[in-house]
Amino acid sequence: MSIKVRDVMRNVAIAVREDASFAEIVRTMRRFTLGAVSVIDADGRPVGVVSEDDLLLKEMDPVRHSAPIFESRKRREEHEKAGAVTASALMTTPAITVTPGTPVREAARLMHDKRIKQLPVIDVVTGRILGTLHRSDVLRVFSRSAGELERDVRAMIGDLTSVSVSVAGGVVRLSGRVARGSEAIQLVEEIRRVEGVIDVVSELTYDKVDRIAVPPLL
Repeated sequence: MSIKVRDVMRNVAIAVREDASFAEIVRTMRRFTLGAVSVIDADGRPVGVVSEDDLLLKEMDPVRHSAPIFESRKRREEHEKAGAVTASALMTTPAITVTPGTPVREAARLMHDKRIKQLPVIDVVTGRILGTLHRSDVLRVFSRSAGELERDVRAMIGDLTSVSVSVAGGVVRLSGRVARGSEAIQLVEEIRRVEGVIDVVSELTYDKVDRIAVPPLL
């Protein structure tokens, strides 16, 4: 079973308008203990995000009207943000979003690659914000019960009645016998992809060795 964002997301979206002031953004983030807040347009569609890093530039760059003529693009953008007073000038764009139907695994990869802690969840048709997905929400997949994991693993194994399954603490243990060594390897790799599985311990044996041995690089 592929777990979707809708299964773990928060149905409350904390966001500010584009014209929100610096002080309003700070109050919102402190009130709800957030590291970032989405910025939405008049129709409720995310257009960017303001993070703690964006706000900290105000303190890090107190001299905001004497920027050097020769500076990198990134430094110039930071300099401009340090002098900003509204969400539209402070925010990082474009907004990175997911939909309720996005697989949690894909959302987790997006968070990791973009180094962000939360994602606005939008309606796939209107683009309006529906909720928020936090890293802690994604980690909830690892709290699935042993019964749920075992059910999904057995569904994946299908008619391989010669394979036994046990689950404890998110770790799946396989025992029994299959026809080929490659089949045992493939089975383990597929079970590792089940959301909530922390590790797979294989005690499988097989009748035929059909793996190709690759010599080590010299």
